[in-house]
Amino acid sequence: MVGRRAVLRREGSVSRRPAPSEHPAPGSTAVVGDRVLTVPNLISFVRLVGVPLFLYLFLVARADVAAIVVLAIGGTSDWVDGWLARRLHQVSRLGELLDPLADRLYILATLLAFTAREVVPWQFTAALLARELLLLGSLGVLRRYGYGPPPVHYVGKTATFLLLAAFPILLLAAASPPIATATAAIGWGLAWWGLVLYWVAGAMYVLQASRLVRAMRAGRAGAAA
Repeated sequence: MVGRRAVLRREGSVSRRPAPSEHPAPGSTAVVGDRVLTVPNLISFVRLVGVPLFLYLFLVARADVAAIVVLAIGGTSDWVDGWLARRLHQVSRLGELLDPLADRLYILATLLAFTAREVVPWQFTAALLARELLLLGSLGVLRRYGYGPPPVHYVGKTATFLLLAAFPILLLAAASPPIATATAAIGWGLAWWGLVLYWVAGAMYVLQASRLVRAMRAGRAGAAA
């Protein structure tokens, strides 16, 4: 028990799940509650609904303009739920789960849809999916030791913002040939920066998880000695 407490003090950025009233939101001093019906959570739910709507508009109805609008709203509203949660003191455990879930679903759904219609090459999609698989493996290791996912890092949030900003621009480039040259340059510039930062953030999460696991093993060995 002493070894485990020492590990938690050294690895304060990733800890075992505390009670909702004791868990601070990443990057803030707000208290995390267990409320479900909050304004930020409602925005996150709406963003989640936008994912299948985008897929229908883009792949079934082929309504590219409407798909661009849905994608742009979903991407630009990425920061709104978190900002409102802190502003209104409505930070919740559910919100902390919904926000990154909505981000990942938007990115994965958009990538698969864009690849299907050849808006982006499959190599770009594979690079992003490989990062997600790496992160899933790290989360699986953390769960074996009783830990949840690490807090979202600002590098990861920046990468997500760049990708969600790039996708509507790339779709606009594909749907509007007269402005394709300029919009494609802007879109791909954002997309490649987003990809690089996405992998940087992934590497940071993996290193954080590996340090925690090594410290945990050392604590157990010290306690058993």
